[in-house]
Amino acid sequence: MDSSHQKRILTGVLLLLVPALGLYYGGWVLVTVLAVFCGLALWEYLSLFWPQGRLGLKVQGVLCGALLLAAFHSGSANLVGLALLAGFWCAGMGFLFGYSRAPENTDFRDAAVFLAGLVYLPVTLQFFLHFSPLESILVILAAAVSDTAAFYAGTHFGKHRIWPSISPKKSWAGSVGSLLGCLALCLGLGLSLGRASWWAFALLGLALNAAAQMGDFFESALKRRLDIKDSGKILPGHGGLLDRVDSLLLLVPVYALARTLVPFFGD
Repeated sequence: MDSSHQKRILTGVLLLLVPALGLYYGGWVLVTVLAVFCGLALWEYLSLFWPQGRLGLKVQGVLCGALLLAAFHSGSANLVGLALLAGFWCAGMGFLFGYSRAPENTDFRDAAVFLAGLVYLPVTLQFFLHFSPLESILVILAAAVSDTAAFYAGTHFGKHRIWPSISPKKSWAGSVGSLLGCLALCLGLGLSLGRASWWAFALLGLALNAAAQMGDFFESALKRRLDIKDSGKILPGHGGLLDRVDSLLLLVPVYALARTLVPFFGD
């Protein structure tokens, strides 16, 4: 096994151990783990658009992300609304004062980037506060298995590119391998630990994998538009945090919707 694969596996294991700690203790430990992870990922996301400068706005983004997670944990719709408004105020005031100093260099689209980051990361990750440990494990493993199966199937069998304008390296073989891996995981967990029918878990596997692949393509398109290879350098063998969890970020809300329609794992 070459060193790049060893780094990839080791980093993947470490990424699974960190959320496992939060899931084991729950409560504010889970909120803290999510806040730290979300803060690092938000910093990466904002740095894609603002590689130089905007330090104050990046810090405000991290703080707003933590505030949002705390508000969701409280269960108060009023606090969640206030946290979202805090994000809007940060974005709006950033535009206002930036425009007052240098109108020609200030674009309101920067405020949209800021607010989109809050939806993309903390609003998405807060669903983990409501999942059971088993559901969180399913969601995390579904994303990890989808990515890993796609990587190895594409490496060994990939010849025909699936969406070259978005991601030149991704192949149909990788996409099919990703789908089969996610289906196998969902059916395996469902038949052994679930309460829903096998076909419900099969449909869940299809939906989760479609979301995972779209999440991967979304980040790829974002990086290509900004002419960036990796979202960061924090993870050896993976690039940045966003490079590793891009599929998870679209997969999480899909499972959150599915669980409201079908009781997959008990009450």
